[in-house]
Amino acid sequence: MTLTHSSQHNQISNNSQEWSELQELRVKRASPTPNIRDAYGDLKKNILSRLNQAVQPNLHVLPVGEARNLLQEKFDTILAEENIVLTRVERRKLFEDIIAEELGLGPLETLINSHEVTQILVIGPQQIFIERFGQLELAGVTFEDNAHILRTIRRILTPLGKKIDEQTPMVDARLADGSYVNAVIPPVALNGPTLTIRRISQIPFTLEKLIEFHTLTEEAAAFLRTCVQAKLNILIAGNVDSGRTTLLNALCTFCTDAERIITIEDTAELKINKPHLVRLEAQEPPSKITKRHLLENALRMRPDRLIVGEIQGDEALIWLQAMHVGQDGSLSTLFANSTRDALSRLEMMAQMSGTTVPQHIIRAQVSAAIDLVIHLERQRDGSRKVISISEVQSLEGDLITTAEIFRFEQSGPEQSAANGRLQPTGLRPKFMWKMHAAGINVPPSLFGIGLQRSQR
Repeated sequence: MTLTHSSQHNQISNNSQEWSELQELRVKRASPTPNIRDAYGDLKKNILSRLNQAVQPNLHVLPVGEARNLLQEKFDTILAEENIVLTRVERRKLFEDIIAEELGLGPLETLINSHEVTQILVIGPQQIFIERFGQLELAGVTFEDNAHILRTIRRILTPLGKKIDEQTPMVDARLADGSYVNAVIPPVALNGPTLTIRRISQIPFTLEKLIEFHTLTEEAAAFLRTCVQAKLNILIAGNVDSGRTTLLNALCTFCTDAERIITIEDTAELKINKPHLVRLEAQEPPSKITKRHLLENALRMRPDRLIVGEIQGDEALIWLQAMHVGQDGSLSTLFANSTRDALSRLEMMAQMSGTTVPQHIIRAQVSAAIDLVIHLERQRDGSRKVISISEVQSLEGDLITTAEIFRFEQSGPEQSAANGRLQPTGLRPKFMWKMHAAGINVPPSLFGIGLQRSQR
C-alpha cells in the first residue's frame, strides 16, 4: 500500500456538513479532560500495536480493499478479546483513525481528502494549520509528538523513493495527485519536524467561477476570452500563490478542439480538457530533461499552441524565439510583482541561456512577442485579484511601452480587497486588428469607451 491509494480508502464524505461533524467530534474528543484524551490515545496505541504484530509486514503489499478488510477483521477481534465496549459512532471513529494511521497520513488523512483544504502546514504536534478559502486556521487535529510527525513524513516519502535524515534534512516531493510536499527536520528545523503540503485542485476553475470569486469582472473575462480566441501571446504574472496557474488553466478552455496543444511543465498541474493535447513534464536527474529541452522538442511536434506552465530559466529564450517566428497563441506564467517587472524578468531569464544575442535584441524580441500581460496579486484577506491587464505595445529607445486596458481601482480601505473593482481604462488596444482578422467583434463598451462618454 502506498500513498497513491490514500484517497481511495477514506470513506468519509468531503462535503462541508461532514467536515463540520468531524471537526465537532474531534473537538469533543479533545476538550473534556486530559484523562479522556489520554485514555483514547492509549486505546488507539494499544490496538495499533497489536494490529502491527498481527498483520505486519504483509499489510502494505496488499490491495487497498484487502488491507482494509484484514484490518477490520483484526480490529473486531481485538475489541472482543479486550472486552472493549464502544458506541457505533465511537467504534467507527476509532477504526477510521487506525485506518488513517496504517494506510494513510494519520491525523492529516481527513485534511488531505477534503476538497476545501488547499494547504496543510504542520509546525508542531499541536500546531497543524490549514488554508481554506484563502484563510489560515487551526485544523482541529493533532499529532501525538514529534516522532509521530516524523513517521508521517517518512510514510509520505518512502513510497516516492525519497528519504529524510540528518544528512538530508530538507526534502521536496510530489504526491500522486500532484500535491507538493516539503519536509524539514532537525538540525535545520530548530523546533522539530515541519511539513508543508500544497494541494493541487483536481477540478479546474472556469472563468465563470473566477468571476464568482471576484478574481476578475465579467467584462475583463470577456476580453481575455477574445484574446485567447484571437491567438494572442499572453503572459500571466503574479506573486506567490496569486492564482497564476488557476487563471492559465481557465484561459486554456477557450482554445478550440481543432488545435494541437502542447503543455510543458516542471510538475504537471494543468488540467486542460481538450482532445488534441500533448503533455510534457521535465525530469529530475539522472535524466535531467529540462523545460528548455522539452520546448526545443515541442517545436518539432507541430504545435498550434505552446502552453508553458511557468517560465523560470533559460527556456525563456526558446519560448520568445518561437513566438517571434510565428508560434502565436502561446501562454505562460511568470513570478513577478508588476507588469514592468514581468517583462524585465523575462528578458533576464532569456539571457540566462548563455546566448550571445545582445541585450537590446532580446528586449526587442520581448516587445514583439508578448501581446498581453495579466498581473495578479494575493490580497491580505486571502483572495486573488487580477490587478492589471496591459497591452505590450512597442520598444521606444530602451523602454518597452505598455498600456493598461483594465486596472484594479480601490474604492475603500486598502486592507479590504472587497472594496475595489477591475475597471476598463477607456483605452482600446492596438492589437484589435488581430481580433478583426480572426473574425472577432469586440464592442467599444467592453473598454468603457461608450460608458465614459455617457457619464460626461
